[in-house]
Amino acid sequence: MLATALLVCVPVPARTPGDLVGGGGVTVADVASAVLVGCCAVSVLRARRRPLGVPAVVVTAAPAVALALATVASRDPAASLAGFVRLLQVFVLVPLAVLLALRSRRHARLLAAALVGVALFQGAVGVHQFVTGTGASYQGENIRAVGTFGPLDVMGMSSAVSCGVVVALAVGLAPPPGASRRLRIAASATAVVLLVPLVLSFSRGAWLSTAVACTAVLFLAGARTALRVLAVLAAAAVVLVGGVGVGGKLVAERASSITEVTEAPDQSVTDRYAMWAAALAMWREDPVTGVGPKGFPDHRDTHASLALSAASDTAGAGHAFHRQPLLSPHNMYLLLLAEQGTVGAVAFTGGWAALLVLGVRRLRAARAAARRARRDAPHGTDPATDCGLAAVGLLVLVCVDFLYADIGGPSTVLTALALGLAAWWALSPAVPDEGAATTLHRKDVCRR
Repeated sequence: MLATALLVCVPVPARTPGDLVGGGGVTVADVASAVLVGCCAVSVLRARRRPLGVPAVVVTAAPAVALALATVASRDPAASLAGFVRLLQVFVLVPLAVLLALRSRRHARLLAAALVGVALFQGAVGVHQFVTGTGASYQGENIRAVGTFGPLDVMGMSSAVSCGVVVALAVGLAPPPGASRRLRIAASATAVVLLVPLVLSFSRGAWLSTAVACTAVLFLAGARTALRVLAVLAAAAVVLVGGVGVGGKLVAERASSITEVTEAPDQSVTDRYAMWAAALAMWREDPVTGVGPKGFPDHRDTHASLALSAASDTAGAGHAFHRQPLLSPHNMYLLLLAEQGTVGAVAFTGGWAALLVLGVRRLRAARAAARRARRDAPHGTDPATDCGLAAVGLLVLVCVDFLYADIGGPSTVLTALALGLAAWWALSPAVPDEGAATTLHRKDVCRR
């Protein structure tokens, strides 16, 4: 599992126009995820027991069934088979493997630490690209931070960094029981530092999704804490952008363009609107099961308006100029509607909603246990809530990010791991709480 996360940092060759929608070819991280799934399958077979409860079975089986139905009902089932495998890997098999592989909070913290490590590495590469002018092309300059993902996967680095920001913030707000004050300070500082490469990615969708996820984490940790941290972050943003000049005028223009998407949209926004309309047209034509996995590119031109440019210009970061075809609507929910119809969209989004509700419910229960522990043993160790904050925050991040993006490229494996961590927190049997165990042990020693 850790190898799957860390191998995302291995650079991959540039994609070609014929690659799969929702994937840029098989990467070493994909191979590692296949090994992870295989190991978990062998472990379950050897244990000869049912490892999942009814809610976990329903949440993981419903998307698989809907995906299989959409593939069989596709206009070209053979062509949809590749999309079926990719979607099954990202949304069913890898999250399920993570759910089975995580057997303690210590394991979950190791995975969270790996996500932060990937974010730091990709962020460092991205900042170096901006400073040295070796990044992807942006408004005629090679300054866009894309990490090791290249200009054809401009969302890859921002996705990795945003995951690191959310996890680091969660640990800074609620460090593990018994952790020193240095960990809280280091985690909080890491979250702030990672904002720099996130800004330099010039990804408006990543900015919005990270802001929403971090706000959710802050308020789940406590309203007072949220207000204090938001004030500090606002001051840091002013210093970074206004005082130090990180991104300077380009960042300000990019941020202001968020409010102009309806009045004076640029070509990228126009293309996105056109692809969204095309996806809705496909869904209206096949409302039950859609056009089939990997069917959007084949049906795009017959449903899109003339405003669609059909390709975007990419260059920089070690790659020559290339016209990258627009093969997806850049909205996961609309992609599900177009390719899998109402059945698939309900199955997938219903599962994510269930994970969110169950995860928040378990997190609130953990916070209530922490309050009781502080009341009963003021000098004891609080029950852990760091894993819950990180898991719920990552799920919110993914769900909001899907409003502006869909799966694609090597960073997709990180999305699968994030969903797996959220599934573990929401669906796994109750894990013995380290803080509660420590408190009980101290009481027992006092009685003796």
